Amino acid sequence: MKKLSDRAAEDYRLVTLAVEENDQMAYAQLMDRYRNSIFHMMLKMVRNKDDAEDLTIEAFGKAFRKLDSYSPSYAFSTWLFKIASNNCIDFIRKKRMKMLSIDEPISDEGGADYSNSLKADLLDPEERFIRQQRRRIMQELMERMSDKYRQMIELRYFEELSYQEIAEQLNMPLGTVKAQLFRAKELLYDILKNAKAQRGL
Repeated sequence: MKKLSDRAAEDYRLVTLAVEENDQMAYAQLMDRYRNSIFHMMLKMVRNKDDAEDLTIEAFGKAFRKLDSYSPSYAFSTWLFKIASNNCIDFIRKKRMKMLSIDEPISDEGGADYSNSLKADLLDPEERFIRQQRRRIMQELMERMSDKYRQMIELRYFEELSYQEIAEQLNMPLGTVKAQLFRAKELLYDILKNAKAQRGL
């Protein structure tokens, strides 16, 4: 392995802690080191602050899921930026500018489908009832989550607090909030998939 710069060596140390020990602080520190750079790159690509924030979280989530495949033969930042860029390009290509990444449809007991997107920029008056039903279904599914992750979803998507506001309210580092929020979204997505499978859809 080639000699690493001080920054690259620290990145590799954090990656090793995250992969081998599932060290949550290591994940949070990696986010703290690169989230601003990733966010500004996303913002330049989509020109929407909210989308850029969510794409930043998604980029870290995708990177963290495949963190064990990272090799220190190239810079962690290069590897991370490539993942973020590809994810953003996919987002733009799919023309999903009004949706968050969780967009599988879900059904209620009567078989009616509702988008489980947690946020849309605009809603027509005719969509208000569907939005209420969607929230009811989402809240029922969220009861299966731990208190920590359910609170994250509620604060971000139902109370519509910013990441900074959540960090201040919970007295937590901003990086930890973003890492836990991504995990909460991932858990919710798994619950949604399981609920759909149980209905035989």
